[in-house]
Amino acid sequence: MSWLDLMVKGVFSGAVVVIASEIAKKSAVFGALITSIPLISVLSLTWLYEDTKDTAQVADFAESILWLVLPSTLLFILLPYLLRQGWSFENSMIAGITATILAYGVGIFLASNYITLN
Repeated sequence: MSWLDLMVKGVFSGAVVVIASEIAKKSAVFGALITSIPLISVLSLTWLYEDTKDTAQVADFAESILWLVLPSTLLFILLPYLLRQGWSFENSMIAGITATILAYGVGIFLASNYITLN
């Protein structure tokens, strides 16, 4: 893969993040709608397929994403709860990310065991 290909992917993917954050400034609901769509997953699956044309690899990747989406919800449960309890943004984010990382450990363990059993 050339540097130009990597740059195009990076600029396109980064633009999606910028657009979502700009929309969120105007409307939390519409910003959340854009970010709740699994854009990173869709882009990653698309780039993987375009690079490899290997549908089995794409299927394995998609299945692994499924196992790891569940732990990521912990951040979105904890962050608003802690903020509403009066925690600072920084401490709320650190707690949410820490809990999510721990949950990812469990998710990776489950994904690894599930995928090897198939």
